[in-house]
Amino acid sequence: MYPVDLPPVEDTELTSASELYLTSLNATPCVDWFQSSQQLQVAITTASVSQLQLFEDDHPACAVLALHPPDDQTQVVALYLHEKWWRLDDVLRTSIGSRSGFIPVQSVVERVIVFLLSRVVERPPSPGEASFSLHPRTESCKLLWRDKQAVGFYTIKHKGSLCDSWSSCCYLLPVLDTLLVRRSCRRRGFGLQILEDFCSMFSSEEFLGVSSPLSPSMAAVVRRFLLQHQEHRERLYEVEAPGGWTQRQNIWLNIQLGRYSFHQEGEDLTSPVTCNTNAPQTERWDANQGEHSLIGTSCGTGCFSAARAEDLDLNPPRPTVMKGTVKSKSVLSEKHSEESSEEMQKSCKRAKRT
Repeated sequence: MYPVDLPPVEDTELTSASELYLTSLNATPCVDWFQSSQQLQVAITTASVSQLQLFEDDHPACAVLALHPPDDQTQVVALYLHEKWWRLDDVLRTSIGSRSGFIPVQSVVERVIVFLLSRVVERPPSPGEASFSLHPRTESCKLLWRDKQAVGFYTIKHKGSLCDSWSSCCYLLPVLDTLLVRRSCRRRGFGLQILEDFCSMFSSEEFLGVSSPLSPSMAAVVRRFLLQHQEHRERLYEVEAPGGWTQRQNIWLNIQLGRYSFHQEGEDLTSPVTCNTNAPQTERWDANQGEHSLIGTSCGTGCFSAARAEDLDLNPPRPTVMKGTVKSKSVLSEKHSEESSEEMQKSCKRAKRT
C-alpha cells in the first residue's frame, strides 16, 4: 500500500502530525537514518527536516515534512505521511490497478502528489528558471495515472469561479489553466490526451479556453490536436481572465493566419507553469509529441487584471472561423492571373487587327 491508497486524512491532521513529529524530534537525543537509495542514507535531524507549505492560501496552514540531504536543502528525498517517511517515488505510486486514467483530485494526499510533481519532482534543471507557484487548495485538478504511477496533471478554472481573491470577476467559460507531464513519460501522447479529456469534460459548453499566452510549443500541441479533431476548431480560444469576447482569440483562426510560431518536433522543453499574481512568470505546458512545454511571459488566465464590467460584450455576434484561408487566397490569385492572361490575349488580337 502507498500513501494515496491509505485512509484519507484532513489538512489539519497532516499539519498537526508534522508539528508533533518535529516536537518529538527535538526531544530525542538519538539519530535515526532514512535509506533513500542503495548509495545514500540521510540522518533524520532537525537540520535535515523542514516544513513545506502545500497551498497558495495559508488559512488554515497546511504543511508536510520533507527530508533533505545535509549538503542540499533544495533536494527532497522523502516525505512524512501517515506517521512514517516515504520515498518520493512511493508517494507517486498506487497499488490499486483501477486507479488509471484521469482521476479528479479530492484527497489531501492527491494534492500532495500535485505539489510534488509541480514543485519537487519536475523542478527546473537550473536555479535561474521559474517554477510552479503554489496552487489554491480549492483548485480543480485532475491527475493522470498510468501503470500505477502519477504521470501528470492539469488544472481547470471553471465557468463562474472567481478569477482572484480581490475582485468579484468570474470566469465566463471553462479554462485549461496549467498542465504538466513528467519528463520520463513524455513523447507518449499524454499532452494530446489531456486536451481531449478537457474538451470532453465540458462537452455541453459551446466555447472553451486555454490559458494565454500560448508558447510555440503549446501552440504546436494544440495545432496537432485540432488537426485530428476538427469539431473543436470553433470551440477552443486563447483567453485572458475573465474570458470576455475582447479577451479571447480563436486558436485555429490564429494558426491559419500564421500568428503562432512552432517549435520543431522532438525538442526537449522543460519550462515550469506558474500562477503568481504578483509578477510575470514563466508558464509551463510539459509535452513533446503531445507533451510539449509552454513558455509564456505570464501565468495563466487567473493572473491578468480583471476587465471592467462595461468593457465586456457578453453577447457579440459569433465570430466566423476562417477555413482554408491560405488555399482561398491561392485560388483567388490563380483566378486573377487567368483573367489577366485572357485580357492580354484579347489586347494582342485587337492590336493585330488594327
